[in-house]
Amino acid sequence: MSSEGLIGAVEAGGTKFVLALATQAGEVLARTRMPTNSPVETWPAMQAFFTQASAEHGPIAAFGVASFGPIDIDPASAAYGTFTTTPKPGWSGARFHDALGGFGVPIMVDTDVNGAAIGEWMAGAGQGCRTLAYTTIGTGIGTGVVQNGRSLMGISHFESGHIVPPRDAVRDPFPGICPYHGDCLEGLACGPAIERRWGKSLDQLGAEETNLIAGYIAHLAATLVLLHMPDRLIFGGGVMKAPGLVEAVRRETASRLNGYVSHPRLDEGLNSYIVTPGLGDDAGITGAIELGRQALATG
Repeated sequence: MSSEGLIGAVEAGGTKFVLALATQAGEVLARTRMPTNSPVETWPAMQAFFTQASAEHGPIAAFGVASFGPIDIDPASAAYGTFTTTPKPGWSGARFHDALGGFGVPIMVDTDVNGAAIGEWMAGAGQGCRTLAYTTIGTGIGTGVVQNGRSLMGISHFESGHIVPPRDAVRDPFPGICPYHGDCLEGLACGPAIERRWGKSLDQLGAEETNLIAGYIAHLAATLVLLHMPDRLIFGGGVMKAPGLVEAVRRETASRLNGYVSHPRLDEGLNSYIVTPGLGDDAGITGAIELGRQALATG
């Protein structure tokens, strides 16, 4: 890895982009945020920020991008870095390389939740873990699984939010809001689903509603344990800030596993196994900087 040159980092969210120029050691030299408008507006603004920041601080050696999706994150694909079936108007077919390719340096693109997982693995609640699963429960639901600092994928990135949990139609008659699956996890437990069902956010509701949502999230938590056996599960996103939710998720997950997985990592009550993020809102940009380092290392 070159010891010279800076890292351009992009955390691309559904509502805002966070841009940073950092040293390879992770020190942020310049940072800004901008609304996620259309690529026609966002691409030139992003180019302008990095051009100006680079003129002030030094040459950019690589870019790391942690982005909303769906997006092609397969480096071997001709469409690497391209938005695919995103419902966000104007973004389908847009490609990060169109905006950043002019700098002539390596670019690594991953999902926003994978970026957050990498950030937490490096500097947050996932430190000391070999395998880490980071899930965001917010406007949408998604999970990034990181092993030794690299995100896992198959033919595409994982889509844990669209796993369909058991739903008791008497206890919860709400049919879900997912346009593809109805009552998948995202359709039942994301922020907009909670608002649609009860007219309020979860932090304004009571124990009964919190326990219902916790049961759905715990179905995912138990599934992640059984499929990936991570050292730790991190749950972030706006919904997880509701009082009592993470505690309820721990209880419900322990109930579903029912003692089947016995390992020192799974402590009594899962208090150190199921945790909230350590970096708060900085997980994504921290992960994007690491993606830039990885881009530089792989060339």
